[in-house]
Amino acid sequence: MGFARLSLRYFIELSYDGTAYCGWQIQPNGESVQGTLQKALAALLREDIAVTGAGRTDAGVHAAKMVAHVDIPDELSISTTHLEYRLNAILPHDIAIHKIYPVADDAHARFSARARTYYYYVHTRKSPFLRDRSWRLVKTPDFESMNLAAAVLLEYEDFTSFSKVNTDTKTNICHVRCARWVQLSDHEWRFEITADRFLRNMVRAIVGTLMEVGRGLLTVDGFRKVIEQKDRSAAGDSVPARGLFLQEVEYGPFPEPSPVLEGSSVSLSRAREGGENTYEETQSVDNNQMPANLSPRPNRGGAGGGASLCG
Repeated sequence: MGFARLSLRYFIELSYDGTAYCGWQIQPNGESVQGTLQKALAALLREDIAVTGAGRTDAGVHAAKMVAHVDIPDELSISTTHLEYRLNAILPHDIAIHKIYPVADDAHARFSARARTYYYYVHTRKSPFLRDRSWRLVKTPDFESMNLAAAVLLEYEDFTSFSKVNTDTKTNICHVRCARWVQLSDHEWRFEITADRFLRNMVRAIVGTLMEVGRGLLTVDGFRKVIEQKDRSAAGDSVPARGLFLQEVEYGPFPEPSPVLEGSSVSLSRAREGGENTYEETQSVDNNQMPANLSPRPNRGGAGGGASLCG
Protein backbone atom coordinates (compact mmCIF):
# COMPACT_ATOMS: atom_id res chain seq x y z
CA MET A 1 0.00 0.00 0.00
CA GLY A 2 1.48 3.32 -1.10
CA PHE A 3 1.53 6.55 0.82
CA ALA A 4 0.14 9.87 -0.42
CA ARG A 5 2.91 12.20 -1.51
CA LEU A 6 3.16 15.26 0.73
CA SER A 7 3.55 18.69 -0.79
CA LEU A 8 3.61 22.25 0.49
CA ARG A 9 1.98 25.26 -1.15
CA TYR A 10 3.97 28.45 -1.63
CA PHE A 11 3.13 31.91 -2.91
CA ILE A 12 5.66 33.54 -5.23
CA GLU A 13 5.69 37.31 -5.65
CA LEU A 14 7.38 38.46 -8.84
CA SER A 15 7.55 41.30 -11.34
CA TYR A 16 8.27 41.28 -15.05
CA ASP A 17 8.70 43.39 -18.13
CA GLY A 18 6.20 41.87 -20.55
CA THR A 19 7.69 43.33 -23.74
CA ALA A 20 9.26 40.08 -24.96
CA TYR A 21 6.45 37.75 -23.91
CA CYS A 22 3.18 36.57 -25.42
CA GLY A 23 1.60 37.19 -22.02
CA TRP A 24 1.51 35.48 -18.65
CA GLN A 25 -0.23 32.28 -19.76
CA ILE A 26 1.51 29.50 -21.65
CA GLN A 27 0.77 29.69 -25.38
CA PRO A 28 1.70 27.22 -28.14
CA ASN A 29 3.31 29.89 -30.32
CA GLY A 30 5.41 32.06 -28.04
CA GLU A 31 7.39 32.52 -24.83
CA SER A 32 5.23 33.24 -21.79
CA VAL A 33 6.11 34.39 -18.29
CA GLN A 34 4.34 31.38 -16.76
CA GLY A 35 6.21 28.97 -19.03
CA THR A 36 9.56 30.62 -18.37
CA LEU A 37 9.03 30.37 -14.61
CA GLN A 38 7.94 26.72 -14.84
CA LYS A 39 11.06 25.85 -16.86
CA ALA A 40 13.27 27.54 -14.27
CA LEU A 41 11.61 25.65 -11.42
CA ALA A 42 11.95 22.36 -13.29
CA ALA A 43 15.64 23.02 -13.89
CA LEU A 44 16.28 23.70 -10.20
CA LEU A 45 14.06 21.04 -8.64
CA ARG A 46 14.46 18.44 -11.42
CA GLU A 47 10.72 17.96 -11.50
CA ASP A 48 7.86 19.64 -13.37
CA ILE A 49 6.12 22.13 -11.08
CA ALA A 50 2.84 23.75 -12.19
CA VAL A 51 2.59 27.51 -11.65
CA THR A 52 -0.81 29.19 -11.16
CA GLY A 53 -0.98 32.97 -11.45
CA ALA A 54 -3.33 35.53 -9.93
CA GLY A 55 -4.44 36.51 -13.41
CA ARG A 56 -3.52 36.53 -17.08
CA THR A 57 -1.75 39.55 -18.52
CA ASP A 58 -1.79 39.91 -22.30
CA ALA A 59 1.19 40.16 -24.64
CA GLY A 60 3.32 43.20 -23.88
CA VAL A 61 1.65 43.93 -20.53
CA HIS A 62 3.93 44.31 -17.50
CA ALA A 63 3.56 43.40 -13.83
CA ALA A 64 5.02 45.33 -10.92
CA LYS A 65 3.53 42.61 -8.76
CA MET A 66 2.20 39.26 -9.88
CA VAL A 67 1.41 36.54 -7.35
CA ALA A 68 1.56 32.84 -8.24
CA HIS A 69 1.31 29.64 -6.25
CA VAL A 70 3.16 26.35 -6.58
CA ASP A 71 2.92 22.99 -4.82
CA ILE A 72 6.38 21.62 -4.10
CA PRO A 73 6.82 18.01 -2.95
CA ASP A 74 8.05 17.87 0.62
CA GLU A 75 11.11 15.76 -0.17
CA LEU A 76 12.54 18.42 -2.53
CA SER A 77 14.52 20.04 0.24
CA ILE A 78 15.43 23.69 -0.44
CA SER A 79 14.92 26.82 1.63
CA THR A 80 12.75 29.64 0.26
CA THR A 81 15.65 32.08 0.54
CA HIS A 82 17.88 29.78 -1.49
CA LEU A 83 15.11 29.14 -4.02
CA GLU A 84 14.58 32.89 -4.53
CA TYR A 85 18.31 33.38 -5.07
CA ARG A 86 18.70 30.51 -7.51
CA LEU A 87 15.58 31.37 -9.50
CA ASN A 88 16.76 34.96 -9.93
CA ALA A 89 20.15 33.64 -11.04
CA ILE A 90 18.74 31.62 -13.94
CA LEU A 91 15.64 33.62 -14.93
CA PRO A 92 16.10 36.22 -17.69
CA HIS A 93 16.71 39.85 -16.77
CA ASP A 94 13.08 40.82 -17.39
CA ILE A 95 11.63 38.57 -14.65
CA ALA A 96 12.44 39.09 -10.95
CA ILE A 97 11.42 36.99 -7.95
CA HIS A 98 10.84 39.07 -4.80
CA LYS A 99 9.49 36.67 -2.23
CA ILE A 100 8.53 33.01 -1.75
CA TYR A 101 6.65 31.94 1.36
CA PRO A 102 4.47 29.02 2.54
CA VAL A 103 0.70 29.42 2.72
CA ALA A 104 -2.23 27.22 3.70
CA ASP A 105 -3.06 24.36 1.36
CA ASP A 106 -6.29 26.01 0.23
CA ALA A 107 -4.75 29.43 -0.48
CA HIS A 108 -5.11 30.10 -4.21
CA ALA A 109 -3.25 32.82 -6.11
CA ARG A 110 -6.24 33.52 -8.36
CA PHE A 111 -9.39 32.60 -6.47
CA SER A 112 -8.26 33.85 -3.05
CA ALA A 113 -7.44 37.32 -4.40
CA ARG A 114 -9.86 39.99 -3.20
CA ALA A 115 -8.78 42.81 -5.48
CA ARG A 116 -6.34 43.76 -8.20
CA THR A 117 -4.97 47.14 -9.20
CA TYR A 118 -3.80 48.12 -12.68
CA TYR A 119 -1.91 51.23 -13.75
CA TYR A 120 -1.85 52.59 -17.30
CA TYR A 121 0.87 55.13 -18.13
CA VAL A 122 0.78 57.85 -20.80
CA HIS A 123 3.20 60.64 -21.65
CA THR A 124 3.00 63.67 -23.93
CA ARG A 125 6.68 64.37 -24.63
CA LYS A 126 9.00 62.06 -26.52
CA SER A 127 11.21 59.97 -24.26
CA PRO A 128 13.45 57.06 -25.29
CA PHE A 129 13.11 55.62 -21.77
CA LEU A 130 9.32 55.32 -21.79
CA ARG A 131 8.72 53.85 -25.24
CA ASP A 132 8.11 50.28 -23.95
CA ARG A 133 6.38 51.22 -20.68
CA SER A 134 4.09 54.12 -21.53
CA TRP A 135 1.90 55.27 -24.43
CA ARG A 136 2.93 58.53 -26.04
CA LEU A 137 0.06 60.94 -26.80
CA VAL A 138 0.42 63.45 -29.63
CA LYS A 139 -1.85 65.97 -27.90
CA THR A 140 -2.68 66.42 -24.23
CA PRO A 141 -6.28 65.34 -23.58
CA ASP A 142 -8.66 66.89 -21.05
CA PHE A 143 -7.76 64.87 -17.97
CA GLU A 144 -10.32 66.68 -15.83
CA SER A 145 -13.16 65.43 -18.04
CA MET A 146 -11.56 61.99 -18.14
CA ASN A 147 -11.57 61.88 -14.35
CA LEU A 148 -15.26 62.79 -14.26
CA ALA A 149 -15.94 59.93 -16.66
CA ALA A 150 -13.71 57.54 -14.70
CA ALA A 151 -15.79 58.17 -11.58
CA VAL A 152 -18.84 56.87 -13.47
CA LEU A 153 -17.28 53.39 -13.51
CA LEU A 154 -17.95 53.03 -9.78
CA GLU A 155 -21.70 53.27 -10.43
CA TYR A 156 -21.87 50.13 -12.59
CA GLU A 157 -21.16 46.42 -12.31
CA ASP A 158 -21.69 45.05 -15.84
CA PHE A 159 -18.71 45.92 -18.05
CA THR A 160 -19.60 43.96 -21.16
CA SER A 161 -18.83 47.05 -23.25
CA PHE A 162 -15.18 46.81 -22.22
CA SER A 163 -14.76 43.05 -22.54
CA LYS A 164 -13.12 41.18 -25.35
CA VAL A 165 -15.81 39.28 -27.27
CA ASN A 166 -16.07 35.49 -27.51
CA THR A 167 -14.34 34.73 -24.22
CA ASP A 168 -15.06 31.82 -21.88
CA THR A 169 -16.01 34.21 -19.05
CA LYS A 170 -19.26 33.24 -17.34
CA THR A 171 -20.06 36.73 -16.07
CA ASN A 172 -19.05 40.29 -16.93
CA ILE A 173 -19.85 41.58 -13.45
CA CYS A 174 -16.98 43.43 -11.76
CA HIS A 175 -16.94 45.69 -8.72
CA VAL A 176 -14.72 48.71 -9.34
CA ARG A 177 -13.49 50.29 -6.12
CA CYS A 178 -11.39 53.12 -7.51
CA ALA A 179 -10.73 54.68 -10.92
CA ARG A 180 -8.81 57.90 -11.49
CA TRP A 181 -6.12 59.72 -13.45
CA VAL A 182 -3.07 60.94 -11.51
CA GLN A 183 -0.54 63.45 -12.83
CA LEU A 184 3.06 62.39 -12.28
CA SER A 185 4.88 65.30 -13.95
CA ASP A 186 4.24 68.01 -16.53
CA HIS A 187 4.29 65.35 -19.26
CA GLU A 188 3.36 62.07 -17.54
CA TRP A 189 0.05 60.71 -16.28
CA ARG A 190 -1.30 57.36 -15.23
CA PHE A 191 -4.72 55.79 -14.92
CA GLU A 192 -5.28 53.78 -11.73
CA ILE A 193 -8.10 51.28 -11.33
CA THR A 194 -8.88 48.74 -8.61
CA ALA A 195 -11.58 46.04 -8.79
CA ASP A 196 -12.30 42.58 -7.46
CA ARG A 197 -11.76 41.17 -10.95
CA PHE A 198 -11.14 42.29 -14.52
CA LEU A 199 -12.36 41.07 -17.89
CA ARG A 200 -10.10 40.32 -20.85
CA ASN A 201 -8.83 43.60 -22.32
CA MET A 202 -11.02 45.58 -19.90
CA VAL A 203 -8.52 48.18 -18.70
CA ARG A 204 -7.17 48.95 -22.16
CA ALA A 205 -10.71 49.33 -23.53
CA ILE A 206 -11.68 51.63 -20.66
CA VAL A 207 -8.61 53.82 -21.21
CA GLY A 208 -9.30 53.95 -24.96
CA THR A 209 -12.87 55.11 -24.32
CA LEU A 210 -11.76 57.64 -21.70
CA MET A 211 -9.39 59.04 -24.32
CA GLU A 212 -12.41 59.77 -26.52
CA VAL A 213 -13.80 61.81 -23.64
CA GLY A 214 -10.47 63.62 -23.26
CA ARG A 215 -10.38 64.45 -26.96
CA GLY A 216 -13.90 65.86 -26.96
CA LEU A 217 -15.32 63.02 -29.06
CA LEU A 218 -17.50 61.71 -26.23
CA THR A 219 -19.21 63.42 -23.30
CA VAL A 220 -19.28 62.10 -19.76
CA ASP A 221 -22.95 61.26 -20.27
CA GLY A 222 -21.99 59.55 -23.51
CA PHE A 223 -19.44 57.47 -21.60
CA ARG A 224 -22.22 56.40 -19.26
CA LYS A 225 -24.36 55.32 -22.22
CA VAL A 226 -21.47 53.27 -23.61
CA ILE A 227 -21.45 51.24 -20.40
CA GLU A 228 -25.22 50.85 -20.42
CA GLN A 229 -25.26 49.55 -24.01
CA LYS A 230 -23.28 46.45 -22.96
CA ASP A 231 -21.80 46.31 -26.44
CA ARG A 232 -18.04 46.25 -27.13
CA SER A 233 -18.53 48.01 -30.46
CA ALA A 234 -19.96 51.04 -28.62
CA ALA A 235 -16.71 51.60 -26.72
CA GLY A 236 -13.44 53.05 -27.97
CA ASP A 237 -10.40 51.24 -29.32
CA SER A 238 -8.08 49.41 -26.96
CA VAL A 239 -4.90 51.32 -26.18
CA PRO A 240 -1.45 49.72 -26.69
CA ALA A 241 -0.40 47.05 -24.19
CA ARG A 242 2.97 48.63 -23.38
CA GLY A 243 1.53 51.21 -20.96
CA LEU A 244 -0.31 48.69 -18.78
CA PHE A 245 1.00 47.31 -15.46
CA LEU A 246 -0.54 44.87 -13.02
CA GLN A 247 0.39 46.86 -9.94
CA GLU A 248 -1.04 45.02 -6.93
CA VAL A 249 -2.90 41.86 -5.94
CA GLU A 250 -4.70 41.94 -2.58
CA TYR A 251 -5.57 39.02 -0.31
CA GLY A 252 -7.41 38.67 2.96
CA PRO A 253 -5.84 37.02 6.01
CA PHE A 254 -4.83 33.39 5.55
CA PRO A 255 -4.62 30.75 8.27
CA GLU A 256 -1.04 29.75 8.97
CA PRO A 257 0.16 26.73 7.02
CA SER A 258 0.53 23.40 8.77
CA PRO A 259 3.87 23.07 10.60
CA VAL A 260 6.55 21.86 8.22
CA LEU A 261 7.81 18.38 9.03
CA GLU A 262 11.42 17.85 10.04
CA GLY A 263 13.66 17.42 7.02
CA SER A 264 11.18 19.02 4.63
CA SER A 265 11.82 21.83 2.18
CA VAL A 266 11.24 24.83 4.45
CA SER A 267 11.27 25.41 8.18
CA LEU A 268 8.83 27.90 9.72
CA SER A 269 11.71 29.81 11.30
CA ARG A 270 13.28 30.39 7.88
CA ALA A 271 9.92 31.28 6.35
CA ARG A 272 9.33 33.94 8.97
CA GLU A 273 12.55 35.79 8.28
CA GLY A 274 10.55 38.34 6.33
CA GLY A 275 8.42 39.31 9.36
CA GLU A 276 5.54 38.03 11.44
CA ASN A 277 2.94 39.06 8.85
CA THR A 278 4.28 36.65 6.22
CA TYR A 279 1.09 34.58 6.26
CA GLU A 280 -1.40 37.33 7.02
CA GLU A 281 -1.08 39.67 4.08
CA THR A 282 0.72 40.09 0.81
CA GLN A 283 3.57 42.55 1.09
CA SER A 284 4.40 45.30 -1.38
CA VAL A 285 7.10 44.71 -3.95
CA ASP A 286 10.55 45.95 -3.04
CA ASN A 287 11.09 48.51 -5.81
CA ASN A 288 14.86 48.23 -5.47
CA GLN A 289 14.66 44.63 -6.68
CA MET A 290 12.45 45.29 -9.69
CA PRO A 291 13.76 45.02 -13.28
CA ALA A 292 15.39 48.20 -14.56
CA ASN A 293 12.92 51.02 -15.29
CA LEU A 294 9.99 48.93 -14.01
CA SER A 295 9.77 50.68 -10.65
CA PRO A 296 6.54 52.72 -10.34
CA ARG A 297 6.98 56.46 -10.76
CA PRO A 298 6.35 58.67 -7.72
CA ASN A 299 2.94 60.28 -7.35
CA ARG A 300 3.27 64.04 -7.61
CA GLY A 301 -0.38 64.90 -7.13
CA GLY A 302 -2.67 66.28 -9.80
CA ALA A 303 -6.13 65.11 -10.76
CA GLY A 304 -7.26 62.38 -8.44
CA GLY A 305 -4.69 63.19 -5.73
CA GLY A 306 -4.45 60.92 -2.71
CA ALA A 307 -2.15 57.99 -2.19
CA SER A 308 -0.13 56.57 -5.05
CA LEU A 309 -1.93 53.19 -4.88
CA CYS A 310 -5.54 53.25 -5.97
CA GLY A 311 -7.44 51.73 -3.11
